[in-house]
Parts: sequence; structure tokens; C-alpha cells
Amino acid sequence: MRNYGDILNRPKVFFITFNVYRRRRLLDLDQPKRIILGVLEALRLQAGLKCIGFVIMPNHVHALLWIPAGQSLSFVMHEWKRRSSLLIRTWYTAKAANYFREFGMGRRFWQPKYYPFEIESREKAEEILDYMHLNPTRSQLVQRAVDWKWSSARWYLARRTVGVPIEWVDF
Repeated sequence: MRNYGDILNRPKVFFITFNVYRRRRLLDLDQPKRIILGVLEALRLQAGLKCIGFVIMPNHVHALLWIPAGQSLSFVMHEWKRRSSLLIRTWYTAKAANYFREFGMGRRFWQPKYYPFEIESREKAEEILDYMHLNPTRSQLVQRAVDWKWSSARWYLARRTVGVPIEWVDF
């Protein structure tokens, strides 16, 4: 019989997608995006994560994260969504109530689920990074991926800071 402990207790890389509830465009403004990155940075420090890449779109987030052995992806995602939801709702209420009213407060900020996909090779990680980084161009938000400031494309293509440290990992 296989020793599953070896599989469960090793670092893993995940491509993760999570969406704003009912695909509302509640991430159009810059401050909610800053909050998402701030919470990711806090979790990176708390849980020992490595951010390989990300993109924040108007209604969803993609991230490529390295999760250390012994750390739970479900804990990371629960905390990222919980903390960012609370902070973004608070910010909208205080600073941009009219914008938030247009979409309605809603029962939820994020969709209840997230979509993880384990990445096991450098080639797949590079494919995922390309997919993520081109998302803003496919959505016609910018003409070049490097111009979307809410993406790690700026770090990979121009070595510009992007709000969280970007770290490559060996596969």
C-alpha cells in the first residue's frame, strides 16, 4: 500500500481561480485590488507561501502559489477570501458607497468555491503564467500584458514591483 503521508506532506504549487459573487465587477477600482494584494502579502508572511504569479481582473483573481509542506490550501484560501471580503466591503461602505450601491451589498463578496489545479512541471507553470498574464489583453483592458499593473507580468517582463514579492520555484 502507498504511503500517502509523503504526498500530503510535501510542498505544492497550485493555480487558483476565485470569483466575485455573481461575477459583479467589484474589483474595477484600484483600492480593492490593493487590498487583495495586501492580504496575500500578509498570508505569504504568515503561512510561508511563495507567489509565483497572479492577475487581478475586474471580477476574478488568478494566482499561482507555492504552498509549503504542512500548510493547507483550504486555510490559505479561506483566510484570503475572508479577510479581503471584510476589508473591501468596509472600504466600499466608507469611501465608495455609490459605486457599491450600484452592484448591491449582496450576501457574499466572493463565490463560495475556488478552483485549484496542482502544477507539477515548469512547462505547465509557464503555460499558466502566460494564460494569466494575457487575460487583461484578451479582455481588452490593455494592449500589452506588461501594461496591466495588477499582474505579475510587470515583474516578469519589466522587473517592476507588483505589490507582493514574486518568487520562482524549482519543480
